[in-house]
Amino acid sequence: MTDIKGNIDEKDKILNTSAPVQESSSPMTEHELLDPDKMYEELEDKIKKSCHGMDIGRIRAAYEMARTAHSGQKRKDGSPYVTHCVAAADISVDMGLDEDSIIAALLHDVIEDTSLTHSDIAKQFGTAVADIVEGVTKLTRVQYTSKEDEQMENLRKMLMAMAKDIRVILIKIADRLHNMRTMAYQSPAKQRSKSLETMEIYAPIAHRLGMQKAKWELEDLSLQYLDPAGYKEITDALAKKMPTLEKFMENMKQKIEKRLEAEGCKASIFYRIKHVYSIYRKMYSQKLSINGIFDLCAFRVIVDTIPECYNVLGIIHDMFKPVPGRFKDYISTPKPNMYQSVHTTVIGSEGIPFEVQIRTWEMHHTAEYGVAAHWKYKMSDGGNSVKTGDEDKFAWIRRLLESQQESDAQDFFHNLKIDMFADEVFVFSPKGDVINLPAGATPIDFAYSIHSDVGNHMVGAKVNGRIVTFDHKLQNGDIVEIRTSNSAPGPSRDWLNVAKSGSARTKIKQWYKKERREDNILRGSQMLFDELKHLGMSAEEVLCEEVMTPVLKRLSFATREDLYAAIGYGGVTVGRVANRLKDELKNLKPDPKKSVLDKVSQAAERREQNARKEKKGVHGVLVEGLDNCLVKFSRCCTPVPGDDIVGFITRGQGVSIHRRDCENYQKRMGNPGTDGRWVKVDWAKQITDSYVTTIVINAKDRSGLVMDIATVFNSLNAKVRTLSSKDTGGGQACTVVSLEVKNSGELRYIMNRLSSIAGVSSVERNGR
Repeated sequence: MTDIKGNIDEKDKILNTSAPVQESSSPMTEHELLDPDKMYEELEDKIKKSCHGMDIGRIRAAYEMARTAHSGQKRKDGSPYVTHCVAAADISVDMGLDEDSIIAALLHDVIEDTSLTHSDIAKQFGTAVADIVEGVTKLTRVQYTSKEDEQMENLRKMLMAMAKDIRVILIKIADRLHNMRTMAYQSPAKQRSKSLETMEIYAPIAHRLGMQKAKWELEDLSLQYLDPAGYKEITDALAKKMPTLEKFMENMKQKIEKRLEAEGCKASIFYRIKHVYSIYRKMYSQKLSINGIFDLCAFRVIVDTIPECYNVLGIIHDMFKPVPGRFKDYISTPKPNMYQSVHTTVIGSEGIPFEVQIRTWEMHHTAEYGVAAHWKYKMSDGGNSVKTGDEDKFAWIRRLLESQQESDAQDFFHNLKIDMFADEVFVFSPKGDVINLPAGATPIDFAYSIHSDVGNHMVGAKVNGRIVTFDHKLQNGDIVEIRTSNSAPGPSRDWLNVAKSGSARTKIKQWYKKERREDNILRGSQMLFDELKHLGMSAEEVLCEEVMTPVLKRLSFATREDLYAAIGYGGVTVGRVANRLKDELKNLKPDPKKSVLDKVSQAAERREQNARKEKKGVHGVLVEGLDNCLVKFSRCCTPVPGDDIVGFITRGQGVSIHRRDCENYQKRMGNPGTDGRWVKVDWAKQITDSYVTTIVINAKDRSGLVMDIATVFNSLNAKVRTLSSKDTGGGQACTVVSLEVKNSGELRYIMNRLSSIAGVSSVERNGR
């Protein structure tokens, strides 16, 4: 192993006194790495000593299967590959996992790297073991367009397996922990990529599961390869400070022990130095040198009962001066990862601040091993039944997946990093219920954490009795009250920019997806058109069937409308779609027959128009690229079938249909601000509806004029909606008529008949 491991081991040896919690085994020597049988014998001895009641024969059979399956495969250090499987099982034993977990750890790579299948494992070891192994297995047989997509889908699959059996992720962490311990044999590029993945995914997952020992080691090992100079600077500085720190901590320990003994309080006391990455992060965030970090030391006091925790806290505060604002009670308000302790920071006799954590032994097991402590207690109880309430401890995984089930891989990963990995804030409902949210959360996040209906009907919020805005950032201890109304219009799209938690954002998107499909289609299509224009691409060129069909398939959308709707409600980013379209366009090979491109394009356009006219459309109108969208006819020009028309995408009201000779269209078609919102529309071939339009009759004002106009409409059986006439001065009158017609031909005939009335100077349609 490299120097880092030696430094960590030496530090642990100096700073940790013996405790009843079983420590991880030290790294195996080079000779042991090359001898898997000897490694397995040591593993078996460990199981016999610490894991009573396990079927050793079944575990040995799993080792034999793994050794045979991986026969001939080597690791980078030259040792047989099965040594890695034994090491992962060894870590699983240290975690205190059950028999099936140890067997699954031995077999965790056989589905991925050998010819063995799920059914092979299930046949010999049962479905539960086979399911765990399959959950750990990566999606190596699926083709992805990018490494990022592959990583995100692997994580999604692993988390889905977690929802069924939490042991999947525990074994994956054991697998990653051993890989990081032996990362020195990999190439520098592999070291960095795996360390970054560990830091971004596996260490935070270990933290979310409450597995602090695994988290600390994963972070320290990753830091060694991500910033070797920074890591060395810290370990060298700690080595120099160690004699002084060790003397100080031993002195403080003796003082605390003596006082607790005098108070009749039975307790075990341990001390440690902050782990390397924790120091590194504090130095970086606060721009400090290691000499500027004063709380390098931490003490842990472990007692038998919760009342004793608070008794010890009072004694510590009596002995040393507490630092204001540094007291945290995670016993009464546990962290979501089940962590419980009382934390306080005090000033020692030498003026050196140090942290004291006070907890019970059960809390200590949970703090060290997180959800893995579940199996330690099962075995210590001598049974295999699940403890009451354990399902609730793991329910957050299912809730997380349920809230992300309709997200694409990229959105899923982004939301996951917020919901699982971010720092947290604890707030209270008016009834005193504790709600944990990501740091920076707002009342919107709080409302949706209660229930989707609360968020969707939210109209206001109070924090600590005061009305606040929706973007107000919640702080620890805030009491939040949400005001709702059944007449609330629903969430605003701006909430997507305000909400911090992925679950709230997903619920807002789900509301828009369900309640505003037509608006989403229009909004999404406009966003895509604008993005394509921004990228300098022609919408007609990019949105052809040859380009769209493979992109729709790759993004898992059945139709264009589904894609537009997803863009509109935020289910997929417009940039991602535009880039996929751009890539697909580049992949199209040039066709030598394109010398007659114009003729082919014209023929294709005619075929498309004919095909579109076969469709019924909405109100007899077909909008290019959209089906079943909201259509309305503009009042400024009131078009009817037969008119040359164009569509304008409005904000939230669908597509407005105008005549091409409409004054408003003529004025606005060259406007850069609205140019991209005009879309191609056409009349359907089969139309049975009547359409309302408006005509203006200018004539010489005389008695009986209105009666003559009404007589013409009556003789033609024309349905008149409204008719109004007024004197315009100079002996002239203007009559405006709103009527229903089938098409422009019928309208022209009516207008010709009106023109023959005595004194009529003109009959025109409005909008010209």
